[in-house]
Amino acid sequence: MERVPEPRTNNERELLLGWLAFHRNALAAKCDGLSDEQLVATSAEPSDLSLLGLVRHLTEMEYYYLVHAIAGGDTTPIYCTDDDEDGDIVGLTADMARTSMDRWHAECRNADVGLAAVDALDARAPGNGFSVRWNLVKIIQEYARHNGHADLLRERIDGATGE
Repeated sequence: MERVPEPRTNNERELLLGWLAFHRNALAAKCDGLSDEQLVATSAEPSDLSLLGLVRHLTEMEYYYLVHAIAGGDTTPIYCTDDDEDGDIVGLTADMARTSMDRWHAECRNADVGLAAVDALDARAPGNGFSVRWNLVKIIQEYARHNGHADLLRERIDGATGE
């Protein structure tokens, strides 16, 4: 899989969007080439964490902190409910893999459309009241944190390491 390089700019908007692209690509690379069964393989008991769980969790984060935050409107979670707060991570099966991956890619595209329509990073995001900058930094740190988990999960599956 072709990798997105680290951003090399001093322009704040390009820098933040570059890190977002880098981290999205890093997660995609950790999932690349795996079977649906491998995507739902958990790390080690008692953890329910899997690569697909990370993808689904980050789909929720993309939706809430970028799509919803920038556009406003509906805040209904994608996978998590009042009855199943961990629906993004717990109880996953291989037959969920393709639709979950497709939904992640769709939310990333939706977020990119919303970000492209915003002129200023300090603009208030109507969906949660924080600045667009704040929401971008929030989602970047989510990816950075969870990509560390993805590294360990992938290494446990097939020994693959690296960014």
